[in-house]
Amino acid sequence: MALIDLRPETECTYDILSLGEIMLRLDPGSERIHTTRHFRVWEGGGEYNVARGLKRCFGKRAAVVTAIVDNPVGRLLEDLMFQGGVSLEYVKWLPFDGIGRKTRVGLNFTERGFGVRAAVGCSDRANSAASQLKRGDVDWDKIFGRDGVRWFHTGGIFAGLSETTPEVIIEAVATAKKYGTIVSYDLNFRNSLWKDIGGQARAREVNRAIAPHVDVMLGNEEDFTAALGFEVAGTGETYSKLDPTNFKKMIAAAVKAFPNFKVVATTLRNAKTASSNDWGAIVYADGQFHDATLRENLEIYDRVGGGDSFASGLIYGLMEGKSAGEAVNYGAAHGALAMTTPGDTTTASRREVEKVMKGGGARVDR
Repeated sequence: MALIDLRPETECTYDILSLGEIMLRLDPGSERIHTTRHFRVWEGGGEYNVARGLKRCFGKRAAVVTAIVDNPVGRLLEDLMFQGGVSLEYVKWLPFDGIGRKTRVGLNFTERGFGVRAAVGCSDRANSAASQLKRGDVDWDKIFGRDGVRWFHTGGIFAGLSETTPEVIIEAVATAKKYGTIVSYDLNFRNSLWKDIGGQARAREVNRAIAPHVDVMLGNEEDFTAALGFEVAGTGETYSKLDPTNFKKMIAAAVKAFPNFKVVATTLRNAKTASSNDWGAIVYADGQFHDATLRENLEIYDRVGGGDSFASGLIYGLMEGKSAGEAVNYGAAHGALAMTTPGDTTTASRREVEKVMKGGGARVDR
């Protein structure tokens, strides 16, 4: 019996729909943000990356709901998204005011880090088009009812963009559930997003209002504490990234509070250096925990987007009716591969993911 009861493909236009902001990532390559004179541009966003991964790596029909300013920078973002293959039919285009005072494209400057120098991210996204979405801007009944969507994904990054974006999420997830669409949510707590609009207290208030509508909840240990308020250890006690004991206690508390959670999953990371991480994952489903293969000393080229690729691999496994153990290994393998290439988004194929899952090595593939 499948863990997730999905709507039939034949009655849905899309397998996966994501709601979130999509930014331009400016990448200095091997240099630093504050000293480089050259940037490479990518598109990326926590929620979008999941839909894109399901499209490009796993061949699923994917779309995104977002807003973009209609100027040359917005059209650059559109052009990058075309390569990702995600449908843009639900994109809301906002008029440009001439200088970006009212609306703009968010920018994310990211340097990769190396050795003892950690990766650095610096966002410049205030007043972005997506942050201005509000209740009533999107015809969710058309999307989930008349068009049909099997799986809907959003997360805490979009929830923290403005005072109105949580209302958009609540409207979306409530409508999704009305039509039988599965909902996944990545807590993705970012202190920089919340600190000026109420901090952790506001994040917990927002995420606990969204949680009752969620079937598949994603997040690391810090996310469950900061965004949902589930404390595991004593005050000041830390927990190991690769010791799932405390995570299991936390999930037991979360599932008790929100019995609607069918699946709960997280990545487990121990960053020895910026370029060498231990990488694992764990999933809870049907009252049991399942661990992914632990990859020690995983060599990291660009860590950004690894969690999003984990999510898309996990979702693929669940959509295909795989067991929880298989699904978490799809996620962990896809996340590991995504961190071997530059940019936020995956360049892996399903064949490569399944090769890594089987323990395939790094010999030349000819």
